[in-house]
Amino acid sequence: MKEALKTERIRDEEVELPLLAGIPLTYAKGNLLLPLKRQDGWLEGAVADEGGLFALFDLAREMSLKPRPVWMEKDVVLEAINRYYGQLGSAKDVMEDITREDDLSSVATEFEKPKDILELTEEAPIIRLLNALLRQALKERASDIHIEPFEKELEVRIRVDGVLKKILAPPKIIQDALVSRVKIMANLDIAERRLPQDGRIRLLIGGRDIDIRVSLIPTIHGERVVMRILDRKSGSIGLVQLGMDDGLRAQFEDLLARQNGIILVTGPTGSGKTTTLYAALKQIYSEEKNIVTIEDPVEYELAGIGQIQINPRIGLTFASGLRSILRQDPDVIMVGEIRDLETAQIAIQASLTGHLVLSTLHTNDAASAITRLIDIGVEPFLVASSLAGVLAQRLVRRNCAHCSAPYEMPPEEAAHFMQPGVNFSAVKGAGCAKCGGTGYLGRMGIFEFLPIGPAERKLITERADAKSIGERAAADGMRTLRGDGLAKVVSGLTTPEEVFRVTQKDNAGVQV
Repeated sequence: MKEALKTERIRDEEVELPLLAGIPLTYAKGNLLLPLKRQDGWLEGAVADEGGLFALFDLAREMSLKPRPVWMEKDVVLEAINRYYGQLGSAKDVMEDITREDDLSSVATEFEKPKDILELTEEAPIIRLLNALLRQALKERASDIHIEPFEKELEVRIRVDGVLKKILAPPKIIQDALVSRVKIMANLDIAERRLPQDGRIRLLIGGRDIDIRVSLIPTIHGERVVMRILDRKSGSIGLVQLGMDDGLRAQFEDLLARQNGIILVTGPTGSGKTTTLYAALKQIYSEEKNIVTIEDPVEYELAGIGQIQINPRIGLTFASGLRSILRQDPDVIMVGEIRDLETAQIAIQASLTGHLVLSTLHTNDAASAITRLIDIGVEPFLVASSLAGVLAQRLVRRNCAHCSAPYEMPPEEAAHFMQPGVNFSAVKGAGCAKCGGTGYLGRMGIFEFLPIGPAERKLITERADAKSIGERAAADGMRTLRGDGLAKVVSGLTTPEEVFRVTQKDNAGVQV
């Protein structure tokens, strides 16, 4: 008699990973069967229907074992198949297989000339290697893959939680074939090796819908490739998950409730500005509002929101697209980045005529965003009357929840916390399998929020410098980036090293 279907997620200790290595993924998916473990003459497997049951019987017979089915919901089995097969075969293992099984000279010329992609089997060595790189990058939560050619070697690195680490050093001879395979997937010109190229790949990896932005540039030792991985599900993050404390989030939400004005998010490349803007749009979205974005590029698709990707080659720039958006009766506009005076002027006029405008700038701190607008040519009185607030941010790595423990802080670090009423035990990850031995798992934001009040408006119209505006805001209670980071250290969420890594002191000694 068939047992009741189990709906809980399959746990790691229930799966014998080496068992999966000899069973093709197509067989497991096609039959909705996940072999779990061999024990005392039995082969245990998760099955969702009779097809999976028959496949388990056949597999057990081939292995001279007796079948023991564990009935589970279809979605549970499929999720587990994707998850555990995704943990098999690191890029290093595949590279060793290729080196052992294949003639590298033939591998190196595999993509030398353009071929019909339909003629290339999934067993081609370079395809296996690139697929393994992509799987490993997703498994390790990487945001980027770097393929870097040097004079006598080729190096592959991935960026995990903002830090690059080397994972593979393939033979130099396969460099052109590997780059050509990336070009084929991104629909780029395989014969062009002298000019930079940009492309995009969309594919399913382990059941996850992944966008990959591809950038190639020519160097003296060959083409350098960077692939930015965008998991389409990651765009669903909300304000709560960003790392804002309750007080800051309440202030930011008050700004988002406005009917007009400009809200800027500022920070260097890779500091999470776009993620914050997407979370803000999710926060304010409703059927009663018309929300339109113009971006470069569109990183994640947001349900119910009109999104435009700029294309300068045909004249669709931030400025021209923004003009067109204003004819679409918008309530809220998101501009991916204010890069020039024209875009800034249109955004300001939009905010002054009843629209809420969200955008980004590249500056080190919140106060510098104000002076940047003036520096590119915007009149100070327009900045003062239109700007509602500025949020500066950085990303720091979170302490691993699985291996974090109190530790004795060095005196030079402890000196930053010698304040009345501050008494805490610093926490740091020791390193474990879950975090890859780093002590960190995931990232969070640290923030500096500058609401524009009467005092700040007065300073803006007087063309005050960023330092004066920042000092005025601090006197009004603004917490700096470093201050917010150290508060998260006190809460046990990160370490002083992380906060000091992403913050700095300016020439005047002000911490940002």
